[in-house]
Amino acid sequence: MDYFNDPELNGKYLGTITKDFVVVCDTLLEASSQIRKGDFSQYPIFVFAKQEVPLGGLLVNADDLNLDWHVFASYLELFMQQGIIEPDGLAYFQANYKDPDEFCCLFVLDKEFTKFVFVPYPED
Repeated sequence: MDYFNDPELNGKYLGTITKDFVVVCDTLLEASSQIRKGDFSQYPIFVFAKQEVPLGGLLVNADDLNLDWHVFASYLELFMQQGIIEPDGLAYFQANYKDPDEFCCLFVLDKEFTKFVFVPYPED
């Protein structure tokens, strides 16, 4: 699996992801901090999906906030347990993972697009 941002990130995805991310970024930053402080993982991953998926726990229901994307809180170890990240890809993923205090690791999951995307948190 390719863990880099897609240089051909379709504008359709970029626009809707960004629009929703701005609404939920504070919640995601807090959840990221709690995942790391709670010793669940040092690699939080937030799944953006249009439908319910079995990848972590539902953090933001899109219907409740009139968003396009549901957000599920997860982390590296769960992705490995579910076979999304294979053991031979672990070191590669960790080496490419960005500072979780500055960037949010999103796993965008849609019919035509499945990709890890790192989005910077807005500066205060």
